[in-house]
Amino acid sequence: MMIAEFIAVVVIAYLLGSIPFGLIIGKLKSGVDIRKYGSGKTGATNLMRVAGTKLGILTIVLDVVKATGAVMLATVIIGSGSGVLTIGGVSVYWEHIVQVAAGLAAVAGHNWPVFAKFKGGRGVTAYFGTLFAIFPPAGIFGAEVVAIAALRSRHMSLGSLLGALAACCLMIPLTILYNFPLIYLAYGLVVTALLVYQHQDNIKRLRQGTERQLW
Repeated sequence: MMIAEFIAVVVIAYLLGSIPFGLIIGKLKSGVDIRKYGSGKTGATNLMRVAGTKLGILTIVLDVVKATGAVMLATVIIGSGSGVLTIGGVSVYWEHIVQVAAGLAAVAGHNWPVFAKFKGGRGVTAYFGTLFAIFPPAGIFGAEVVAIAALRSRHMSLGSLLGALAACCLMIPLTILYNFPLIYLAYGLVVTALLVYQHQDNIKRLRQGTERQLW
């Protein structure tokens, strides 16, 4: 694989992840800059509070699609027979490396979008979007946990964190027992740690009982 292709994949994934659908939809449909309201984030949860559930759900779908598309496009660009890299006796397919790199770039773009002055979301929808392309079983399971936990608790932050942790918990036995790529598990652990970091203020409010509810 050429270095230029790898760089191109990462840049494209970052730019796709940087599309601030929450900000765009908020301005087009409600005439508001959601960065000036609520949490100040451009993600679906803040838009849902500011402009309504329907627009929030639309943003979730578009954010997931952009992240999934970033990883799928990276896979197409590099191809499935792209060779193997051996590190410390462990063989890793270039395809898997590129998928993970594209996933990280898409999440980074969502959180720090170049198109919105680097002020974006927390990375949850982008992360699950990448998981749907990289590791579908974990993505689907984690998303189900997000939905159930968020609806029951009315705290999207709690649902998001539990969903990310659940996806990682599923990756561990699949990696050990069924030889799923170890790099996928590493990706899940790294991004989950990032999500926890991005939700520090939410975690503090959850502990204090003052966290904002969905409705």
